Amino acid sequence: MSGIEGSEALTGAVPQRVQGLLFGDELPELDADEGYRGPTACRAAGITYRQLDYWARTGLVEPTVRPAMGSGTQRLYSFRDILVLKVVKRLLDTGVSLQQIRTAVSHLRERGVEDLAQITLMSDGASVYECTSADEVIDLVQGGQGVFGIAVGRVWREVEGSLAELPTERAEDHSTSVADELAARRARNAV
Repeated sequence: MSGIEGSEALTGAVPQRVQGLLFGDELPELDADEGYRGPTACRAAGITYRQLDYWARTGLVEPTVRPAMGSGTQRLYSFRDILVLKVVKRLLDTGVSLQQIRTAVSHLRERGVEDLAQITLMSDGASVYECTSADEVIDLVQGGQGVFGIAVGRVWREVEGSLAELPTERAEDHSTSVADELAARRARNAV
């Protein structure tokens, strides 16, 4: 069990123990060039567009497929981004401070997607702890520290189900710049 904040902050290597997924099947391959627009990410994560925009502008969860590049561009969020958004939402709903969530998210960014699906986040409402085995969860609860837990593998499956029917977009779909689009519109309107 690793504390993600305070005096128990992680300093580097994370123990690589295996905690079973909710389901026994393999995790799907993720396409790095495929993403979801903001409204789709909001729907899948259960957040408002205002939250999404604020978290992107403040660096809490930034889109990794395509960031905003000026006015009129569409951010594209990866599956992993949406997974982290949903975890952030769950932590907020249970009363964890945004400052503690920022610390936890910076730690989660260091892990690969497969590693994320193997962990359970536990919290007492003030601190966030990472557990990588059932024994660690039990130890945390017996020590009086864990009040609630978020099995990231389960959240993975929820996000996967939410996104199954929603549209994706490829990063190269909007390769023309805003200036080019504006110039094209002006040229069409001038005729």
